[in-house]
Amino acid sequence: MVKHGKRYQDAMKKVDKDTLYDPAEAIHLVKELASAKFDETIDLAFRLGIDPRHADQQVRGAVVLPHGTGKEQKVLVFAKGDKAKEAQEAGADFVGDDDLVAQIQGGWFDFDVAVATPDMMGAVGKLGKLLGPKGLMPNPKVGTVTMDVARAVAEIKAGKVEYRVEKTGIIHVIIGKASFQEEQLMENFRTMADTINKAKPAGAKGQYIRSVALSSTMSPAVRISPLKVVS
Repeated sequence: MVKHGKRYQDAMKKVDKDTLYDPAEAIHLVKELASAKFDETIDLAFRLGIDPRHADQQVRGAVVLPHGTGKEQKVLVFAKGDKAKEAQEAGADFVGDDDLVAQIQGGWFDFDVAVATPDMMGAVGKLGKLLGPKGLMPNPKVGTVTMDVARAVAEIKAGKVEYRVEKTGIIHVIIGKASFQEEQLMENFRTMADTINKAKPAGAKGQYIRSVALSSTMSPAVRISPLKVVS
């Protein structure tokens, strides 16, 4: 059985396990519970009524949050020539081609998001077993395999987040920091909720969003009514 510290136990007393909160109430409560000495991350979790084992029930994509995530993202771009220059001018932290492939093969992973031009995917494909498990493999479905590298870098720096359903049917995403204003978190929440709603697979049957929970890094989860999430 997991043992929690005094701060967590005190936080649990403020959360009614039997209540499905309104999104605004949940955000207010989670901000109040985020009492650590560092700026805690605010996480949002959706449990979906889908079976991810089926190809027609995958939920994956990316969206730019209105107020970002509060986290500075290190962006790596695999590109050559003019596209490499565009990536550098857009603010990419690392830009290269075969040299970066070699660095990663050597065990270097000091970046958060990888972008690649289509012509580089032959070389980048060799890194599948290294980047895939870490969720760092460029993918056209989330806009990280593209010729418009400048736009991709700009969106990531502005707060673009990727979402992908896990084997358990749950999606975990970051929607900001505890230092964000409640209005900012609410706008990010609504953007994420609307995106998940619109991403409902054609093969999904019955209730799509089964449950929603909001939490900070060190706080217990606060459950949100799925009825208040569906647009």
